[in-house]
Amino acid sequence: MTITLYWEDFEVGGMAEYGPRLVTAEDIKSFAAEFDPQPMHLDEATARATMMGGLCASGWHTCCLMMRIAADGFILRSSSMGSPGVDEVKWLAPVRPGDQLIVRVHVRDKRASHSRPEMGFVKFLFEVVTTAGVHVMTLSTSLMFGRRGGALS
Repeated sequence: MTITLYWEDFEVGGMAEYGPRLVTAEDIKSFAAEFDPQPMHLDEATARATMMGGLCASGWHTCCLMMRIAADGFILRSSSMGSPGVDEVKWLAPVRPGDQLIVRVHVRDKRASHSRPEMGFVKFLFEVVTTAGVHVMTLSTSLMFGRRGGALS
């Protein structure tokens, strides 16, 4: 894939929206069976008896869905060099079968690297929202991007 986004292309205050992506009961159960086999993620009847009141996606599944939507939306065509870590994740509401997820990406801050002039950091807030308007998750993180004309571009 051709790189079209560099550190310089992100502006503080900017926002972009990606998706939607449909979440199915099969998606939820498949992820849960492999990675988070709690009852509220595996079986509708058992899930109804939990505090979730029905089948819902694992929070970690929601993180993975957010990453896929963001990757398809902009990361795979950027000079992304990964992330030094996640600052905060908040799961605000359950993701249910039939939900369609949208990811809103807000640019909160950016700075050039002091030690590596070929790269810079962009601080993002990712919001995961259903097409019905329910905010289901937020994630704050910084990503590292190559700079236009830098040694890595």
